[in-house]
Amino acid sequence: MDIQLLDQMLADRGEPSFRARQVWAWAARGVGDYAEMTDIPAGLRDALAQELPFSALQLREQAHSDDGTVKALFATADGRPLEAVLMRFRDGRRSICVSSQSGCPLTCTFCATGTMRFARNLSASEILEQALHFRRMEAIDHCVFMGMGEPMMNLDNVLAACERLPDLGVTHRRITISTVGWIPGIERLTEQPMPLRLALSLHAADEALRSELMPVNERYPLSEVIEACRAFYAYKRRRVFVEYVMLAGVNDRYEQALALANVLSAGRSDAPPIFKVNLIPYNPTDSGGGAPFMGSSRESIAAFRAALESRGVPVTVRLTRGRDIAAACGQLAASAA
Repeated sequence: MDIQLLDQMLADRGEPSFRARQVWAWAARGVGDYAEMTDIPAGLRDALAQELPFSALQLREQAHSDDGTVKALFATADGRPLEAVLMRFRDGRRSICVSSQSGCPLTCTFCATGTMRFARNLSASEILEQALHFRRMEAIDHCVFMGMGEPMMNLDNVLAACERLPDLGVTHRRITISTVGWIPGIERLTEQPMPLRLALSLHAADEALRSELMPVNERYPLSEVIEACRAFYAYKRRRVFVEYVMLAGVNDRYEQALALANVLSAGRSDAPPIFKVNLIPYNPTDSGGGAPFMGSSRESIAAFRAALESRGVPVTVRLTRGRDIAAACGQLAASAA
């Protein structure tokens, strides 16, 4: 629901301030409509139902993967499309991947979202509604801002949503905000008090190659981004995750793994590792734009991982979820599944 409109409506009606907290508490617990809010007067429930839409987004379509992943396609009140994903893991984790923008202005060449027309930033309520939608399905406990858009370009609304996510069961320490390297946002995230995690989409240790894959590197070079991430760690003492999509013949060679290890370690062997690398198998898209990439083989990924580990860099290979419904990393393009 639109939290600002809720506050305004209740204030206009002369309702006590605690009413807004009551309504939000019910929504955060996953109720499906105002009628279920039994400690709200019936007349007020009726007024809310007539005057304030229960959801800030309209669900257009929902797809279910064989692995339990769920992808939801939403539209904003002004018709802007966006997608969000619920990922179910065998260890019981329920993680949501939410969007911060409709589309993305940064045009990374391997990402389907980058081929979309950028629409606008999402409001805090529109971000929260993605989480509330899945909370109405089941309990959730992790959240990653790795959906559509660059969260650091909409940080005010992202942080406002993060403030409320613990009410849904997602603590601040289980929230990760991903960035392509938007330094002003990294610096602001470093200064704010919530113990949120930071993830960096890196994808190439060579400045020239990274600029080809991610044009934002021309504005914020990798060397400067890495220093901003080191400052984040120095202040927060929270390890930075590095996302590295594996593209066959592009960024998956042994010497490129060594170059990545060198960039992340900067010759500092006596300090605890600041970065942890997540190698991401490339998920093909049919969005009709960008370069025709192919994913690295399992053998190439294993060799790349071994090269990083031999240099003392912590590394994992991300488990792909929802590929069959175009819900995996890099596939969100707000198209019907």
